[in-house]
Amino acid sequence: MDARESALLESLHTGVFVNGEWRESSTGARFGVDDPATGQQLTTVADASPEDAMAALDAAAAAQDAWAATAPRVRGEILRTAFEAITARTEDFALLMTIEMGKALPEARGEVAYGAEFLRWFSEEAVRIAGRYQTAPDGKTRFMVLRKPVGPSLLITPWNFPLAMATRKAGAAIAAGCTMVIKPAQLTPLTTLLFTQVMVDAGLPAGVLNVIPTTRAGATTGPLLADPRLRKLSFTGSTEVGVRLLQQAAPNVLRTSMELGGNAPFLVFADADLDAAIEGALAAKLRNIGEACTAANRFYVQREVAGEFSRRLAERFAAKVVGRGTEDGVDVGPLIDERSRDKVHGLVTDAVARGAKVVTGGCAVDGPGWFYCPTVLADVPADATVATEEIFGPVAPIVVFDTEDEAVALANSTPFGLIAYAYTTDLNRALRLPERIESGMLGLNAGVISNPAAPFGGVKQSGLGREGGFEGLDEYLSTMYVGIPSPF
Repeated sequence: MDARESALLESLHTGVFVNGEWRESSTGARFGVDDPATGQQLTTVADASPEDAMAALDAAAAAQDAWAATAPRVRGEILRTAFEAITARTEDFALLMTIEMGKALPEARGEVAYGAEFLRWFSEEAVRIAGRYQTAPDGKTRFMVLRKPVGPSLLITPWNFPLAMATRKAGAAIAAGCTMVIKPAQLTPLTTLLFTQVMVDAGLPAGVLNVIPTTRAGATTGPLLADPRLRKLSFTGSTEVGVRLLQQAAPNVLRTSMELGGNAPFLVFADADLDAAIEGALAAKLRNIGEACTAANRFYVQREVAGEFSRRLAERFAAKVVGRGTEDGVDVGPLIDERSRDKVHGLVTDAVARGAKVVTGGCAVDGPGWFYCPTVLADVPADATVATEEIFGPVAPIVVFDTEDEAVALANSTPFGLIAYAYTTDLNRALRLPERIESGMLGLNAGVISNPAAPFGGVKQSGLGREGGFEGLDEYLSTMYVGIPSPF
């Protein structure tokens, strides 16, 4: 660890944040946060207890009415100030994400820009929350429709995009007038803690934002979900955990936004621009080391171009530099932990046993750290586990198809439907695919489409609701209809 990393870590608040104050957990317990590139501990963080979580909800509930009554312009200006502060501190946020999560510095800087943009987007949307007034069709009454904050919200964020997932959820809640409790991922809480301090410095009142890092997620958030004062749950993570949270949210009929697992198909048709398809495949697969719910998981390539596509993609994968993300020239950092690396290698081993061919990679990199070689697999059976489970690593399994109908059937063959990618120069096909593919998002001749101004989310077991765009703000607003007798 160099001097800059040490200084940044020493400057962090690492406690529980409740009602505008940093404090130790009620039990005094702390847990370690490790650098996945070295396996060494970076620092320790307060381990919130259920009692800390309830104190955070107490603060959020107490602050809710005043925050809801705060002028939209004031809420928007706080978000705008935070956007500018995060942008000014790009290097601090990027370095922190790199050492706690693993992504290379250039990519971490990209996440800072992406994550900050959610604050700017929602700062502009805060003043555009609209209702309506109209005459009923029979002329006897008048309708007034109001949009009001849902209320105190629990925001549970994942480890793979520690800034962007916090800003995407918190930015919308703040703009709508909701208070919140954030539970960051155990593996990467540090970026959220730095983000929290930026929000405080930007003028966010006490109690609006509360943060409870913890190693006991279920025990800590369970009491919050059972408390009738909580009115909203937003979760990003696995479908398995999401289903359990939905069950817990059901008794109080909580508003929920669930961004769950993905298994993204990447379709390459024979008429595709292969240069563009290769670039798109690199972006869709290797972004965030493949540890993204939007990562291309299954590559379906039409037979006529499958050989060339596999060869060219493997050449580009093989040229990628693997190493600690803080080092110059590194393209691919470590996976988040040993278990994740072992899972990725297990999927590759299973595919090879089923007849797949390793075109490049296919092995772990000697430690320290949890590195895996960028890998391309050809001749993968469509039912191989690597093509049916979310990989969350730098592995591209290539399955050959012959017809459009076959490709669409393969793309729709899982219970997931977060995002899909398709490369074609056939205009009619390009217009057909969005209507045929079961997915909440589609990258059409594009390998990265996430944008704060666009609605992000999936269908089927990939989730409920949307984040980002106008739709992201709606998730934190309830609708009230007021009926008024005609004044005439």
